[in-house]
Amino acid sequence: MQDILSRMNALRRPRLLIRAARAGADDYMRAPHLARLLGYGKKAPRSGPALMRLMEMEAEVDAQRVSDDAAYSLVRHVDLLIAMLGEARLLRATRPDISG
Repeated sequence: MQDILSRMNALRRPRLLIRAARAGADDYMRAPHLARLLGYGKKAPRSGPALMRLMEMEAEVDAQRVSDDAAYSLVRHVDLLIAMLGEARLLRATRPDISG
């Protein structure tokens, strides 16, 4: 099974969505974003589990996009991608450097 960051890197989304998410990721604030998206109380999950859940949620929203579902929300999709990028950055920052 691929590790979570490899799965994140393998995602293929429209360029405009990714550009919007990257622009917003610089202003990512973990506590309010995760509370809003995941519905957690005061204590947010660690980055790994949070990223897994965000990826599941984003996959559902992307399926809505691809199928032209009327319930699709571009704002929610970008918000999920912003959180995913932010959590991936945090996860990368906490992983030990194994390159040598």
